[in-house]
Amino acid sequence: MSTHSERTAPQRSSDATAVPRVAAVIVLAAGEGTRMKSRTSKILHEVAGESMISSALRAAAALEPQRLVVVVGHQRAQVEEHLAEVAPEATIAVQEQQNGTGDAVRVGLDALPADLSGDVVVTYGDVPMLSGATLQALVDTHNTQHNAATVLTANVDDPTGYGRVVRENHQVLRIVEHKDADPDELFITEINSGIYVFDADLLRRGLASLRTNNSQGELYLTDVIEYANRHHHAVGAYQTEDTWQTEGVNDRVQLARMNAEVNRRICEHWMLQGVTIADPATTWIQRDVTLEQDVTLLPGTQLLGATSIAAGATIGPDTTLKDVEVGEDAQVIRTHGELAVIGPRTNVGPWARLRPGTELAMGGKIGTFVETKNAKIGENSKVPHLTYCGDAIIGEDVNVGAGTVFANYDGKHKSTTHLGDDVFIGSNSVLVAPVDVADGAFVAAGSAIIDDVPAGALAVARGREHVSDSWVAARHPGSKADEAARNSTGDIHPAVQASRQALAADAAKNSSQDN
Repeated sequence: MSTHSERTAPQRSSDATAVPRVAAVIVLAAGEGTRMKSRTSKILHEVAGESMISSALRAAAALEPQRLVVVVGHQRAQVEEHLAEVAPEATIAVQEQQNGTGDAVRVGLDALPADLSGDVVVTYGDVPMLSGATLQALVDTHNTQHNAATVLTANVDDPTGYGRVVRENHQVLRIVEHKDADPDELFITEINSGIYVFDADLLRRGLASLRTNNSQGELYLTDVIEYANRHHHAVGAYQTEDTWQTEGVNDRVQLARMNAEVNRRICEHWMLQGVTIADPATTWIQRDVTLEQDVTLLPGTQLLGATSIAAGATIGPDTTLKDVEVGEDAQVIRTHGELAVIGPRTNVGPWARLRPGTELAMGGKIGTFVETKNAKIGENSKVPHLTYCGDAIIGEDVNVGAGTVFANYDGKHKSTTHLGDDVFIGSNSVLVAPVDVADGAFVAAGSAIIDDVPAGALAVARGREHVSDSWVAARHPGSKADEAARNSTGDIHPAVQASRQALAADAAKNSSQDN
């Protein structure tokens, strides 16, 4: 057999600095994914909030290829719909019958111009940790070594199930599938990732030579490597030290492992950037989340989507935020929020739900058992507890008492409630939209407000109290309540008396000032 120095490669530019763009990337995404046992295509399952095929396409995009082809097959309608959203520039090629990786690449190559020349990268839709940097290193190695084919490999402790890379020094002689390997080859720990760079012409000729004389009766892409060797072309390898980047996902156990590893790395990244994460094992952060220095994340926190957390904020414990913006020094405790804005130096929770359209301005508060939706809450305003606040515009320095309901829906239309600055809403009130409570107005506790309240006015909308004396004795004679009533002195509790005296004194003071 010829030595490596005698092998040939396609003619390349003599200018070492002129590295041509990758001609095409072919992403294989046609497999059935039967072990996932899902109605959803395997490659649409998510890792760190991103579908596996999206991760693959993001890595491919780092190469800035001239063309991008995605080979689809099983559950293609789902995949094509997703690709229209995440990669509308991609050419879709359909593998009607899954007949091996060689056949899938042939389908992808057929979707490209027949005279295509240059480098073609082959990768997969179910290798979510593969990075653009690793693909670029693979392509750089391919060009530097003037190879006709270059394979991405890794050394693993347990190579069971993987194709083995058989070398002679730097030359890759062949790749043997696990089921076809002899006893000596089974001891090889360098494994094939299935990710390659090929010269387009070599790939075209190699694919045409494939046969199904193997244990699976399929067309193996790995046989193109043997074809290249038979025709004395240089075949090399780029070995990554990060074995996770070569791992595919075939079932939900592997999916969970992959999510955990990606999350561990994301948490580690942010901790090195100055974020305190009390318990990384119970803290989940997706790829597009941004965190500033001195953010503190407490156990049980999930940050999803495009959530951003500003410096000094504390999130958690037991908090889930999706596409939420949190300002500096805010505190968010045991809260579920989505598509909301939480301003600087605010307090949210515990047990709060922020639905889309919630905006809490600086210094504000959304408290315990409060649900907000499409609510803009002004600076230093408080919705402390037991309240539904929907379709509301609330001014500055407003206090909304416990148990207040913003009745925004009449069964057909959603309407808005406006509270001006320095408004006070008493507990257990109902604000029936559309209604406007102007600046400085007060609403008495227990009121149902259906008309606008002028600035500085007091609105009382409740029935008068009616007391039926001796009702317990008549209705429940001999009961514990009747016994307690008979033994009562009838005196008003001192604390209530004190409150009444304080209110009376305050009223007298105001009256004297008015006079």
